[in-house]
Amino acid sequence: METRLDRIKKQLHSANFKLTPQREATVRILLEKEDSHLSAEDVFMLVKEIAPDTGLATVYRTLEILSELKIVDKINFGDGVSRYDLRIEGATHFHHHLVCYECGSVEEIREDLLEKVEGYVENTYDFKIKDHRLTFHGICKNCQNKDS
Repeated sequence: METRLDRIKKQLHSANFKLTPQREATVRILLEKEDSHLSAEDVFMLVKEIAPDTGLATVYRTLEILSELKIVDKINFGDGVSRYDLRIEGATHFHHHLVCYECGSVEEIREDLLEKVEGYVENTYDFKIKDHRLTFHGICKNCQNKDS
């Protein structure tokens, strides 16, 4: 985790942002809970445990900065709540998700499944794609097993 934290610190510095103690606490929570898809409020509650002087506005600003720098991706799974997902290091695109209608679980798909589609869209529509997001909504394996 420290190595990744150091790389994020360098990204912030190269964009003229300092890694304040509050920002570091926010980044540490995101790294520790990498698979959790936390809302800003979730992050705030966890940050308060390690940096009690951190305000909600500071967490929001930090998440927006990290989003602008493509360190995290801001996502919404259709429930009206923005969540933050650490971008996989070296990834050129946002990763995909499976969202269960019944239990609300979120599973990540780390493979980039849209390379051919992107090529087709770019060539056919003369459109330079910078990123994409794909979320599948359905019923997860656990919920399917409960129903049968």
